[in-house]
Amino acid sequence: MFDAEDLAEIRSGKERWEEETLAPVLERFGERDDEFETDTGGQRVDRLYTPADRPGQDYESDIGYPGESPYTRGVYPTMYRGQLWTMRQYAGMGTAAETNERFHYLIDEGQTGLSLAFDLPTQMGYDSDHAMAAGEVGKAGVAIDSLRDMERVFQGIPLDEVSTSMTINAPASVLLAMYIAVGDRQGVEREQLRGTIQNDVLKEYISRNTYIYPPEPSMRIITDIFEFCAAETPAFNTISISGYHIREAGATAAQELAFTLADGIEYVEAALDAGLDVDRFAPQLSFFFAAHNNILEEVAKFRAARRMWTQIMETRFGAENPKSKQLKFHTQTAGSTLTAQQVDNNVVRVAYQALAAVLGGTQSLHTNGKDEALSLPTEQSVRTALRTQQILAHESGAGDTVDPLAGSYYVESLTDQLEAEAFDIIETVDERGGMGAAIDSGWVQRQIQDVAFERQQEIESGDRVIVGVNEFTVDEEEHVDIEEVSEELQRSQRERVADLREERDGEAVEAALEALESAARGDENLMPYIVDAVKAYATTGEICDAMREVFGEYQQGAAV
Repeated sequence: MFDAEDLAEIRSGKERWEEETLAPVLERFGERDDEFETDTGGQRVDRLYTPADRPGQDYESDIGYPGESPYTRGVYPTMYRGQLWTMRQYAGMGTAAETNERFHYLIDEGQTGLSLAFDLPTQMGYDSDHAMAAGEVGKAGVAIDSLRDMERVFQGIPLDEVSTSMTINAPASVLLAMYIAVGDRQGVEREQLRGTIQNDVLKEYISRNTYIYPPEPSMRIITDIFEFCAAETPAFNTISISGYHIREAGATAAQELAFTLADGIEYVEAALDAGLDVDRFAPQLSFFFAAHNNILEEVAKFRAARRMWTQIMETRFGAENPKSKQLKFHTQTAGSTLTAQQVDNNVVRVAYQALAAVLGGTQSLHTNGKDEALSLPTEQSVRTALRTQQILAHESGAGDTVDPLAGSYYVESLTDQLEAEAFDIIETVDERGGMGAAIDSGWVQRQIQDVAFERQQEIESGDRVIVGVNEFTVDEEEHVDIEEVSEELQRSQRERVADLREERDGEAVEAALEALESAARGDENLMPYIVDAVKAYATTGEICDAMREVFGEYQQGAAV
């Protein structure tokens, strides 16, 4: 972009500026007494960036054009000028009926995609009447015990007209089968089903711990989903490889990048080992990142992620289909940054984080409700969160041109820095035997925990300012309306499970579960058997138990 003579002249000009213009101002006024570093990575932020900070970058190969390799500037040529990102608010309101009501409300308010949150028992593969579910039914999301619940969630919502994201991992195969079954009952062709399942078990071992099975059978189920969906539901994303939860656990931006893409590498390798063709399943891979407060660092992270994945798919896996090389991602604003104190401040945080996601080229976006540090969001707070996206889309101008921060000397330099640091981490992961071995040894977890500990120390010492928490505090207590899940709700859900077991064809259920267990003991693709069990109205817990019988349960400390 600039030849050696140009760069020498720029460096000389900067030295002159520092002596003649900057030095007198610094001598008289100084600068703020801050450590100027990126939010999490600790990269020093220089006072001024020029083309000389990126002397070796080539525009065509390193930045390029939107919709073309290396996709630094976006995966589509027109980006938001052609179609806005999908506005996908997370919702799961205890019971299927309440969730259906919230979905209709959000659609009426202008939401353009659905995002389904499940309660903890569902995430762990337990029915609402299981002893392990006591006190947790419907609390973190909706309880889905059977196809009957899933049918109720989507009552009056044609699945050929919406895309649905489901934040589910260990039992992802079961919930996907339920979604397919609802579509079948609605008469929707499977090729028309659109959406995403998270289905990312590796990050469960790292950060969330809502796993069921040991890693080897878990990876088998995931690759079975890849194969099944490539043939049956080609418009459905089979996995959302999640950096979000890694970042929420304390990782830096560079660690989020590295560990997420390293997980992606592990999934691709597992699929190839299972005999799948990379260009058949890779276009259905998707990613999920967090958007934190440092706007420019987050934009650089998203741009680096696209460029890195293109390089990984080309050089490591020989992918030829352009769609195999395109990193498409969903973004959620950062729940870990929300504060219980002065909750209205969270509206501002969410708006800035959403701006970062859009400037970084996200394909879909969830904006948190201001009260999510306290509970599931109320109807009012979720509307404000959705309005935040709508104002961003229609009033801010942020989506009017593609990749508007491209060419910023700082953003391009930071993109390069994050990419280099993340590739260094991936190289270390490779040296440790890959992501599975690195997780098994506890190395990945320790890297994240060390950062989280350091950050908490900074907050407690006041070195890191959290507005309303350790600075700019107020004495008076705020009254905040929150959503609560009653014991009556939990009792009624347990009763619905009991009624289902009385009303269904018990012999059909038993036969479907026996067929699934037999398939699990062999090497057939499990998805057709899971769909059959779902359609017989076997429960989530019963289907997961059939596979538990064969695969066992993962215990912390066991080999990954």
